[in-house]
Amino acid sequence: MSSRFDGPGILAVGASLAGLRTCMALRKLGYDGRLTVIGDEPHLPYDRPPLSKEFLLGKADRVDLPLPVADFGITWQIGRRATGLDLAARTVEVDDGALFPFEGLVIATGSAARPWPAPMPSAGVHTLRGLDDARALRTALSRGGRLLVIGAGFVGSEVAATARGAGVEVTLVEPAPQPLRRAVGEAAGEFVAALHRRAGVDLRTSTRVLSLMGDRELRGARLSDGTDVTATAAVVALGSVPSTDWLTESVLCIKDGVLCDRHARVLLRNGTPAPGVVAAGDVTRWPHPWADAPGISLGHWSHATEQAETAAQSLLFPEAPADYRPVPSFWSDQYDVKFRSVGLPALADSVDVRENDPDARRLDVAYYRQGRLIGALTGNRVGRIAAYRAQLAADLEGKAVMGAAAGR
Repeated sequence: MSSRFDGPGILAVGASLAGLRTCMALRKLGYDGRLTVIGDEPHLPYDRPPLSKEFLLGKADRVDLPLPVADFGITWQIGRRATGLDLAARTVEVDDGALFPFEGLVIATGSAARPWPAPMPSAGVHTLRGLDDARALRTALSRGGRLLVIGAGFVGSEVAATARGAGVEVTLVEPAPQPLRRAVGEAAGEFVAALHRRAGVDLRTSTRVLSLMGDRELRGARLSDGTDVTATAAVVALGSVPSTDWLTESVLCIKDGVLCDRHARVLLRNGTPAPGVVAAGDVTRWPHPWADAPGISLGHWSHATEQAETAAQSLLFPEAPADYRPVPSFWSDQYDVKFRSVGLPALADSVDVRENDPDARRLDVAYYRQGRLIGALTGNRVGRIAAYRAQLAADLEGKAVMGAAAGR
């Protein structure tokens, strides 16, 4: 058993999927010391993907969401928000002023929904990031009326699809020419746009919401195309921001996330690893062989679970830290289409649309950067993803070999 941390032990900040999986990996690797997890929500870790789908439809409830937390010897400090880190003193402060000492630290605070940046009514406007958000939105949808979704990224598109499946009238407003354009490009974006329109969504692309109307209760919105739309509820789906506010006065390097090296070790402002500090999940920004410096940040479920393994290994065995070189992957279910993706489509400079059949609900797009495959997206073609993944994994393996040779 590992006894590297014998006193206060290891503290994880963030009762998230990444935080829990890092703790699980630490136990699997033999760590038998103290494990404490701080989380700002009043809930133990739970599964977030259903929040924009089954949960909103009432097909899943709180009892269906919790992640397995028993049998790992974790002390839970939930409903407590971290407010500061003193690395020299090896303590984390929380919102009531209490200090939690640590020998090893895991940062897994995730990200928060980007809020509406202007004045808005006091009721009727929602974001969707956590369980309490999803509960409030589900209640709003049950009352009927029209839903306004601001932003047609993955969360916005999934919410729109789920609401339409429940018979709710939906207006979906997106500044780009197509939904998901930044993430998966024009062709896939047009495919998703067709899904929305065929389902009866009032999709407004190349359009912005200028203002939300209503004093106390939301009444609608004024759009950049000169029209007003009515709505009794709105979802602001403008992306996310990493939850690093509690680290702004620390000596850690914060650049649109907690900057890490390829071993999931958190970097100081001078670029060296902070002793005994690792991070995992969508709070991180880290180097990937396909991406330019300072690296990428991902909000995918698979990223949180895979980086957690690396973080645990690097924390317990600093003399043999693990390398984190994943083939990123994500999924999204909208209407009756199962989208599956591997790689980093957003970094592509060209695409090969191998199948695009909106009538049959089938899509297959390969993404390239400088002539090399960098990603793929399929819709209702799940069987094709394995071959793409294998090709991308082989490319990463080749880069790892070349990197090792260059370091000799």
